[in-house]
Amino acid sequence: MNNPVPVEYISSFTQANQSLMLHLATELLGESGRSGDFQRFAELAHVQQDYIAQMGALWLSTMMQTAAEQILPAKGDRRFAEEDWQKSPFHDFLKQSYLINSTYVNSLIDRAGGDERTRRRLSFFARQILDALSPSNYLAGNPHSLRLAMETGGESLATGIKNLIDDISKGRISMTDEKAFEVGGNLAITPGAVIFENELIQVIQYQPLTETVSERPLVIIPPAINKFYVLDLQPANSFVRYVVEQGHTVFMVSWRNVGTEQGHLTWDDYLELGVIRAVDVALAVAQTDKVNALGFCVGGTLLGCAAAVLVGRGEEKIASLTFLTTMLDFSESGEIGLLIDEASVAAREQTIGSGGVVPGRELGFVFSTLRGNDLIWPYVVGNYLEGRQPDAFDILYWNADSTNLPGPMYCWYVRNTYLENNVCVPRRTVQCDVPVDLGEIKVPAYVLASREDHIVPWQTAYRTTTLVKGPVRFTLAASGHIAGVINPAARNKRSHWIDGRPGGDAQGWLATAQEVPEAGGATGAHGSSIGPATPFRRARSSALRSFRRSSRRRAATSRCRAAEPRSGECASCQRCCVTNMAWRGWRTSATVTHQDECTEREWL
Repeated sequence: MNNPVPVEYISSFTQANQSLMLHLATELLGESGRSGDFQRFAELAHVQQDYIAQMGALWLSTMMQTAAEQILPAKGDRRFAEEDWQKSPFHDFLKQSYLINSTYVNSLIDRAGGDERTRRRLSFFARQILDALSPSNYLAGNPHSLRLAMETGGESLATGIKNLIDDISKGRISMTDEKAFEVGGNLAITPGAVIFENELIQVIQYQPLTETVSERPLVIIPPAINKFYVLDLQPANSFVRYVVEQGHTVFMVSWRNVGTEQGHLTWDDYLELGVIRAVDVALAVAQTDKVNALGFCVGGTLLGCAAAVLVGRGEEKIASLTFLTTMLDFSESGEIGLLIDEASVAAREQTIGSGGVVPGRELGFVFSTLRGNDLIWPYVVGNYLEGRQPDAFDILYWNADSTNLPGPMYCWYVRNTYLENNVCVPRRTVQCDVPVDLGEIKVPAYVLASREDHIVPWQTAYRTTTLVKGPVRFTLAASGHIAGVINPAARNKRSHWIDGRPGGDAQGWLATAQEVPEAGGATGAHGSSIGPATPFRRARSSALRSFRRSSRRRAATSRCRAAEPRSGECASCQRCCVTNMAWRGWRTSATVTHQDECTEREWL
């Protein structure tokens, strides 16, 4: 299995330990140590005494076979939920000693010296180690896995070994039944077609599902680090289908899964060839003055920067902006930010800053470790110790379908966001030859955050409301980074918060916000109005006729880059090809006509 651990992980772990050791040496040997200020060391001694007392009580109760005070797992920790842990004294002892030791380590870190960032780093890496050492992750330490092995005569272990071999060949842990899903089969099936393609993106236009449509289309910019269909999973939780059913003409960007040939692409290319080109395509097809634009996660960061570039050029192409779980201010970027430091970014810049690729599996590994007890270890136990197949879960299927990023683009992104937080500072960055100022964005904006988001802290997403200067509406959804966005309103499972007091304080907003249950209403992205201050204008023509007319309309000048062309004849250049767009690097499927040597091409 290829090593998925990114250089940021190793560098951050090393830096955190060096910082702690340096601080301990300074306190012990420096002036503060000689002055007799031992308050922190007294606290550490107290933690040590509590640990010895708890372990002593556990040993005594185990030997005497008497009941002892139970150390309970944290809320939501399901590793020890099976009754087998309580039935076996040996395994109950393992569980209790593990929980006591975990509490001890975390208490030591809480009282360690150094700055807050160093302690948070140590806490993060300690959690990774402690999660890995849990007795539930090992056959001898897991009573439920042992019982299953005995009941099946070892068949569960044999199946688990086969699962392990299969996952080694795939280079990742299986988190869902991948045979249950197929892109274009039961995922991403909202009717549509690829209407444009360049080196970096494809643009998908979705077929209208209403008799009339809004004159102003919606352009969706998904995250560049995964495939486009997160917003078009299955019909029941497809945001795309929901929006199309409301009468919007929808265009979706599908980012290319770049290879070494595209390893030269930069952040500016992602703005110019990606976001801005998609906006131009939508304008040309819809023959309208402006578009409504929506960005999700990193797609929202790209959209915000592109919108500021367009404003700087004096081009008014966007009527409204919607940001879904997006960061534009990275001053508090959560645990991902703990992994980014000068050393790791400099190492990336030296190796791939001028050309190269960041494998998608590395990014996927980082995101999984943020919630290891949900996204790593349950599948180690289920797949390998117990020989089970993971359940079919569309979000986790999409999560495993990652994309690579070009080195120059990635290096610019991490330096100017997570490391130096330059993007939100007016005119500090020059993007596409334009000094970028997010404060110049004055169109209406809708900002959605998720309260349990482990990638984009909701308080950080809230800061977008003070960066852009147009009318802003903020909504806080329940659940996490993905589910908080695509959760269908019809299921009535989640609430959301609205109408808090505006201002720079996120907690102040929440304290004054109204919690709204889903009683026939909508939450998350499904509850947002695309273009909050833009009236829903209806086109006079039939939606289907409009779709077909736009399908015949010629695009702006664009050179086709078809893969594996097939010879044929074309009225313009005597050469064309018909190919399936599911060629290497893409995951969308549509049959299109290419004209290799033409400067123009037909829209589908």
